[in-house]
Amino acid sequence: MIKNFSQRLAVWQKQYGRHELPWQRQGGYATWVSEIMLQQTQVQVVVPYFQKFIQEFPTISDLASASLDSVLAHWAGLGYYTRARNLHKAAKIIVSDHHCEIPKDLDLLVQLPGIGRSTAGAILSLGFGLRGVIQDGNVRRVFSRLFCIQGDLSKATAQKILWELADQLTPKSGPDACIHTQAMMDLGSIVCRRRKPTCQLCPFADDCQANQRGEVMLFPEPNRVKQRPDETWVVLQLENERNETLFLRRPPEGIWGGLYAPHIDSSLSKIGEQIKTVDVLEAEYQGELTHAFSHFKVHLEHYRLRVHSQDITEVGMWRSIDRLKKGVPGPINKLLNI
Repeated sequence: MIKNFSQRLAVWQKQYGRHELPWQRQGGYATWVSEIMLQQTQVQVVVPYFQKFIQEFPTISDLASASLDSVLAHWAGLGYYTRARNLHKAAKIIVSDHHCEIPKDLDLLVQLPGIGRSTAGAILSLGFGLRGVIQDGNVRRVFSRLFCIQGDLSKATAQKILWELADQLTPKSGPDACIHTQAMMDLGSIVCRRRKPTCQLCPFADDCQANQRGEVMLFPEPNRVKQRPDETWVVLQLENERNETLFLRRPPEGIWGGLYAPHIDSSLSKIGEQIKTVDVLEAEYQGELTHAFSHFKVHLEHYRLRVHSQDITEVGMWRSIDRLKKGVPGPINKLLNI
């Protein structure tokens, strides 16, 4: 084990870590929202979303009483919308079962939708100043390099090792654990980056087994994710006599679940079958863009068709693009405003 690990890490964090993030020292609710937003999303992207979200939903009660449409609207552009739906569900449970108070207990926290063991540890330590143990992507990367942990870090064998290390290295006292949690996140984000790590600035450069071997970039081993073939999606914007666009709510499961968008399918003909008209072939091409999801890319082709609203029987909302208060996927919003 590395000697005086937490003490040395705390000294580094005090001088080089992040101290001005908008959710820091703001309590359990702000910590919880930020941790959910930060899952698979970078800090610089999250900051403006977090600020607007907290302004709109300043308390758990406000979040729980809000409509899902409103929550998704303030999440639009962040992606991974299941996070927002789980956040909303969990807020309702906290209000109904925990008297509007986020549980300060690990076992109770992990029972809430969208909160795993690491997120719960972050809420406990950063939100409440209690002892909490984390093992997010930053921690896994740091540990895999410090101790040359090989293989798929998501597998049970590696997970057991990582959690044991995280628990052993986390201070026992709550205030010290709070500093440690932020420091581990900062070390992984600022120094021990996935690409272009700055090992010369690391307080553990002489202790790091991967650094001593000259094999830092070999850890952690990349997960072999099966890539999905790129796809082309046609987006048909139906526009009525009042220059309003028809928006449909997407199914709750799947890509952009619960958000609002015009008709989307693989071709104009397939959309025509849905709205029961061949006029779609007269739609005018407006432009296109490419959007990358985690495992594939999609090419979005934008077409516009003028219609009379009474001729469209499909249930949806006719709204001006700039007046729609519902959640619209970021790429669709961008496409419609090109």
